[in-house]
Amino acid sequence: MYIFLLYLRTTLFNIGYYGSGIIVGTISPLIWLLLPFRPRYWLLSRWNLFVMAWLRICCGVRIKVIGPRCRDLEPYVVMAKHQSTWETLYLHHHFAPISPIVKKELLAIPFFGWGLASLRPIAIDRSNPMQALRDVKTSSVRRLKQGCNVLIFPEGTRTAPGTVGTYARSGADIACQAGVPIIPVAHNGAECWPHKQYLKYPGTITLIIGEPISTEGRNRKELTKEVQEWIESTIKTLPPGRADGVRPWASENAEAVGLDKREP
Repeated sequence: MYIFLLYLRTTLFNIGYYGSGIIVGTISPLIWLLLPFRPRYWLLSRWNLFVMAWLRICCGVRIKVIGPRCRDLEPYVVMAKHQSTWETLYLHHHFAPISPIVKKELLAIPFFGWGLASLRPIAIDRSNPMQALRDVKTSSVRRLKQGCNVLIFPEGTRTAPGTVGTYARSGADIACQAGVPIIPVAHNGAECWPHKQYLKYPGTITLIIGEPISTEGRNRKELTKEVQEWIESTIKTLPPGRADGVRPWASENAEAVGLDKREP
């Protein structure tokens, strides 16, 4: 019965999630033409708020945020753990306005890509990695000078809970070049909204925002190491996200990432 309810609630959520996404994505080009950036960002990011509210109503997923809002520090570079779709949606609203560094291919996705393109993302062309790094740095510094925060997932791709990817130094490099602080972010979003899984699980996602890290007189290597150590050590202190207490952490000894059920 429990599994049946999970499928039912997740299906209801997906209907609202994808249905509203199609609507917002369809009208976003028109909004792009009619409104300047900040009013456009505010309007389109209402969809992110709707998704979070709909997630709570349908799937029983609550959100607990710990840490400063950082409003008086803008602009800054946010370096966050990447586990799920959840953080890509929530962080867009929480640190608004923010330009995420994304794969260029995402902008070609119907509806979703159209909406994303209107929010000034920083697209990476992965066909030429060296040129991509230079272009991303230039575009990111320009966005920061325009008063827009920058969001980067330093591991480059989603990682399963309990695993650590390679932290790239590009986020720290951008922050140093622009002379802005870094905001580290840790969370357990994938415990309730797993990547590449259908079901959403009731519980509480905890998001912890670290104190701003000054880049003055620092180099990107030591900054990246500090961010990684803070994020990974903080994640280990987070309580179970799922209400049933199951922790879908990846096996520490598995060469290929697989999920097991580690009890808290």
